Amino acid sequence: MPTWLNSLKQRARQLKREALALWFAYRDPRLPWGTRLFAAYVVARTFSPIDLIPDFIPLLGYLDDLVLTPLGIAIALKLIPPQVMADARARADLALLDSKPHSWLFALPVIVIWLALLAVAVRLFFLFD
Repeated sequence: MPTWLNSLKQRARQLKREALALWFAYRDPRLPWGTRLFAAYVVARTFSPIDLIPDFIPLLGYLDDLVLTPLGIAIALKLIPPQVMADARARADLALLDSKPHSWLFALPVIVIWLALLAVAVRLFFLFD
């Protein structure tokens, strides 16, 4: 297996660990509410089984997964105090040993956004009809 592929797989595992640690961090009461809100948004986008930009849309669908998700995680990590992240990473490591995280609850924000966009599109259609 090429070394670049191993490196990419390692980076994906690390990103997954950081995303799970963000989930634990956003629930920590030591976080300011603004940081907590941003971390919750990033976690919901990351673990949602439904993408905000579907993958079948050329380029943009994968841009969402390859650029926006890691960027959101990186920004959230910069906002969270080091001690909170250290505790969250320890909890994430334990959780990853037990099982893989998954939940349809994380799809809820994406579904709400899509329904809102659909409502706006329908309203515009009937407005200009």
